[in-house]
Amino acid sequence: MIRALRQRAERRLLMAAEPEVLDELHRLRARVPQLTGALAASVDGLVLAHDTPGVEPEGVAALTAAALGVAVRMADATGQGEFRELLVRGVDGYVATYAAGGSAVLTLLAQDRVNVGRLHLEGRRSGTRIGELVEAATARGEPVALRGLPRGRPPCRRAPVRRAALPERPRPPPPTPLPHRKADRRVGPKVGPKVGPKSRTDKPKGRTTP
Repeated sequence: MIRALRQRAERRLLMAAEPEVLDELHRLRARVPQLTGALAASVDGLVLAHDTPGVEPEGVAALTAAALGVAVRMADATGQGEFRELLVRGVDGYVATYAAGGSAVLTLLAQDRVNVGRLHLEGRRSGTRIGELVEAATARGEPVALRGLPRGRPPCRRAPVRRAALPERPRPPPPTPLPHRKADRRVGPKVGPKVGPKSRTDKPKGRTTP
C-alpha cells in the first residue's frame, strides 16, 4: 500500500509539470516542421503531455514504456551504458524516443523526409529541457512521508490492535510435602578380637598327668 501511495504521489508531481512540458512540445514542433506528433511520458507509461493529432497518446505511451524496457536491457546486456535514445524507421516516417531525465521520456513522430540529424539535435535538447522541468516539479513536492495527502493533515496511522485477554487457567495446588523420615541406623554385629587356633603345646587345664 505504501508503494502504491508513493507511485500515485509521484504521478501527481509529474502531472504538475504538464503546462510547461506541453509548451516545450509546441516549441519543438515549431522548430522542426516535419514532426507529426510529440509526446512526453513517464518511464512506466503515464502520459505527461502530448501534441499528437490523430494518434492515441495512451497507446503510444504504453508502447514507449515497453520499447524503453527492451532498449534499456539491450544496452545493459551489450555493455553500452545508460539508455539515451531509440530510433525506429518505417516506410512512412520515424519514431524517435529520447531520455528526459531519469523518470520521463520524449517520443517524436516525424515524416520520412525529415533531417535525421536535425531530429536528433532538437530531440536531445528538448529531452534535456523536459527532464529539468520534471525534476523541478518533483523537487517542489512534499516529503515522501506526506506525499499524496492533503496539506496540514498528518499521515494516517493504524490504531494498535488490542488483543482480548485470555482467561487465566487455574493453577494446580502445590504438592503436599512428604513426612520427614529419619535415616535408619542399623547396628551390625559386634566383632570381637580375632582368636587364632590353639597351638599343640597348650595343655588342657584342670587335668594333670601322673
